[in-house]
Amino acid sequence: MFPVPQCVFLTRGVGIHRHQLTAFEYALRDADIEQQNLVSVSSILPPGCELIPAQVGIATLQPGEVTFCVMARAETNEPGRHINASIGLARPKDTSIYGYVSEHHGFGMTEAESGEYAEDLAASMLASTLGIEFDPDAAWNERKHLYAMSDLFVDSLSITAAAEGAPDAKWTCVLAAAVFRFTKPDASIP
Repeated sequence: MFPVPQCVFLTRGVGIHRHQLTAFEYALRDADIEQQNLVSVSSILPPGCELIPAQVGIATLQPGEVTFCVMARAETNEPGRHINASIGLARPKDTSIYGYVSEHHGFGMTEAESGEYAEDLAASMLASTLGIEFDPDAAWNERKHLYAMSDLFVDSLSITAAAEGAPDAKWTCVLAAAVFRFTKPDASIP
């Protein structure tokens, strides 16, 4: 049995190369998580899981470590095609309650649209868990205001990687990830 993650950080990356796998590797390098053995997990932010800055979390990683994450990833070799990958995070005010992490990836959205969509997904899942009544067809800004007024949310946020397909049919890969850590980092880590 694995321990429950104590903290999480968000990161993103973009990679371009003539080989699809190498473009993915370059996106992992850009996100600074290329040396990990990444294991994808689903959408639960554990109770009390602290959001830490990416540079603090990255400093705790060890090459070859099995590392759990929620990852969104999109790739294309079509020049000019818009691709996006976003992670949304929604945290409850009561730290004894779990939150949500959402992933969204696709084509044609701007960075802002993709990030808003992922954040909306995570926040809506948390709102339904907390029993907040909302109109799922209302605009995201209206729902976000309702969630804030409920005084049950700490916040919701997102991180997105977006790009246009590179010329010459090179592969372009975008990824965003919520990376879990099982111990809180030492406060002396920058």
